[in-house]
Amino acid sequence: MTAPGRKIAGANRHRRRDAADAVPWSLRVAAAASWRFLVVLTMLGVVAWTLGYLAQVTVPIGIALLLSALFAPLVERLVRWHVPRALATLIAIVVGLAVLGGVLALVITTVTASLPQLGSQVGASLARINNWLQHGPLHLPQVQQLLDKAVNTIQGNTAELTSRVLSTAATVGGVLTEMLLTLFVLVFFLYSGNQVWRFLLRIVPASSRDEIDVAGRRGFASLVSYVRATVAVACVDAVCIGLGIWLVGVPLAVPLAALIFIGAFVPILGAVVTGAVAVLIALVANGFVAAGIVLAVVVAVMQLESHVLQPFLLGRAVRLHPLAVVLGIALGLEVAGIVGALLAVPILAVAKAAFGSLLRDPRLDPVDIDPLLPANARTAGRSRVSAVRRRVTARRRDSDDELDH
Repeated sequence: MTAPGRKIAGANRHRRRDAADAVPWSLRVAAAASWRFLVVLTMLGVVAWTLGYLAQVTVPIGIALLLSALFAPLVERLVRWHVPRALATLIAIVVGLAVLGGVLALVITTVTASLPQLGSQVGASLARINNWLQHGPLHLPQVQQLLDKAVNTIQGNTAELTSRVLSTAATVGGVLTEMLLTLFVLVFFLYSGNQVWRFLLRIVPASSRDEIDVAGRRGFASLVSYVRATVAVACVDAVCIGLGIWLVGVPLAVPLAALIFIGAFVPILGAVVTGAVAVLIALVANGFVAAGIVLAVVVAVMQLESHVLQPFLLGRAVRLHPLAVVLGIALGLEVAGIVGALLAVPILAVAKAAFGSLLRDPRLDPVDIDPLLPANARTAGRSRVSAVRRRVTARRRDSDDELDH
């Protein structure tokens, strides 16, 4: 290159360097952070879309993972008692299905036996409410006309109702298929969960395999802690609120208690919805006074749950901010409906424990982390980190001395 050409090239490089230097440092940092944030957000969106698109497969796997966190300690205890793992897995699944089937049978028989009495009570209560709305201070005579129009609309749309019943039957078929897939995956998670986890670790680079292994073990330990605490909280909610409903004399106390137990697995929103259903049935069946008493019982139990049970049972390992819980449930509803809301908080708990381990834990031996102990969901504190680092450094120094000798 000739001398003038070198001067032009140098001038261009100098001009580009001046242009880069002219951009403020804060703006460059903001731009770099912005495109990285957009990349991460796009990746999360793609993952959420993929999970929603494959919901018929991902949802059964998620439910099986939850159930494995509940049944795995029982399987390991049976194995320590010299029970073969295959037999221990079978016992855990049979016990779980027996409990679930017993609860469903109790709810169905109770609802079937209470429907005639509830129907007469609902009819009388609706007549009283209708009379109060028409002749009370509101003076709404058109309420009866609206009710008659609604009844006529329902009776006139028989074909539409029939098609909805058929679509419901197809939905039930899909649910049964997903239940069988959940049971199949659960068997393998309980019987050979360690082998499945080691197989998944093969895709991780060897240099960071131990850190990922520790993070995964801590995440599953947080899932075990979450499932145990949620089952305990759900039992307390169902027993206390169900007992209050039964003492007030509200019909369907047992099915309502079972509904409250199921709703407790969706934090915050589940308790609100199931409590509102209990209050509404008390209002329709027993009047305003009974509804007020049931509302007071529901509020008292919810306060006990949020201020005593959850902090005591979940502890710091799985405690999540209420805003994160509500936003997670909303995203779960958007991606996978009710099941997504059910799985949203466990996913957040696992992510919190796993990412906390990656950010704060030292290099630990995965064998030292038992994923079935809820205490192992907590990441190492600063003092523990320094102690572990000192032990690791001493171990490396001893090995170096042995190599030197």
